[in-house]
Amino acid sequence: MAELLQFLFSGLTVGAMYALAALGYALIYNASHIMNFAQGEFIMLGAMTSAALVEAGAGLPVAIAAAIALAVAVGIAMERLAIRPARGAPLVTLLIITLGVALVIRGAVQVVLGKGNHALPAFSGDRPIHLAGATLVPQSLWVIGVSVLVVAVLAWYFGRTVSGKAMLATSHNRLAAELVGIGTDRVLMMSFALSGALGAIGGVITAPITFTSYDAGVVLGLKGFAAAALGGIGSGPGAIVGGLLLGVMEALAAGYVSPAYKDAVAFVLILLVLMFMPRGLFGAKVTERV
Repeated sequence: MAELLQFLFSGLTVGAMYALAALGYALIYNASHIMNFAQGEFIMLGAMTSAALVEAGAGLPVAIAAAIALAVAVGIAMERLAIRPARGAPLVTLLIITLGVALVIRGAVQVVLGKGNHALPAFSGDRPIHLAGATLVPQSLWVIGVSVLVVAVLAWYFGRTVSGKAMLATSHNRLAAELVGIGTDRVLMMSFALSGALGAIGGVITAPITFTSYDAGVVLGLKGFAAAALGGIGSGPGAIVGGLLLGVMEALAAGYVSPAYKDAVAFVLILLVLMFMPRGLFGAKVTERV
């Protein structure tokens, strides 16, 4: 029982980060029907930037704030300079553009910060917490707690603010939103900004647990996509559930089968979902976009 609980703790910790990545996919898909395959690079950018700033002598809060701000700025620049000029292009072209942006971000980080591994110090120490025979590091509580807080803030934003409701209206019917005066271009820019922030937050809170490097975003982006596909592309609740399920499945596979197969879980999951359940658990309409 303690062993299973240990695997569940580990799975929920990493699954919370996958959920944030999947939410980033959902935000941009709802605003533009584009799958942003640079989402993993936002995660890497947040982790690498904050770690590099701390190593350079900056305080942890300052480094985290700067990393999130940089990811937001990169998301906005991506929308303004890469996505907006190609508006109206075929979806395949837009997907290739997002992959190109991912390569640019990865290359820039490699040039500026190098190829070495980086890590952040734990937010509140690394003394383990023992619970029912399982061991939990304090940073795992930060990961889960911050993820819950982010989800709560997003729920408030979409339910209580004008700009959040504008994003919801655009996701349901872009033409109707334009007809009632909603600036859909601004909504798209905001979706990329929020997506960058979500990715950076996910990278920052998990950097103290796992090392990060310039190429870490490749796998993280694919796993975020797998979580989004499992829950249903474009579904917020689906992104959360899909991320947590994927994290738990990975942990169980690593614990009961072999750690060598942990990363394969996401890729097998993508194939199974696309073949047998293309709309995901929450029924998002993705058939035409796959």
